[in-house]
Amino acid sequence: MNAQAVYALYPQVVKTVGEEAFDIDGNEVTYDQDAVNAWVDPSAYKAKRAAEYPPIGDQLDALWKGGDAAAEMLATVQAVKAKYPK
Repeated sequence: MNAQAVYALYPQVVKTVGEEAFDIDGNEVTYDQDAVNAWVDPSAYKAKRAAEYPPIGDQLDALWKGGDAAAEMLATVQAVKAKYPK
């Protein structure tokens, strides 16, 4: 079970144990396994982008230098954003 998906899709769920989900009163919550399997983390792009962006020091250096260095850095960052859209 993808517990993160269960919590996102079923806000009443406060606890998961194995393949079971429970509400605040300890009652088992029935969930749609197909929906859980199909769920995609809407913020997953953030970690993927962060892993591919140039180091912040390099970005700041390019901004400081300006001109071609800044333009090249902008192109690099924009390529990463295009690869992992929101």
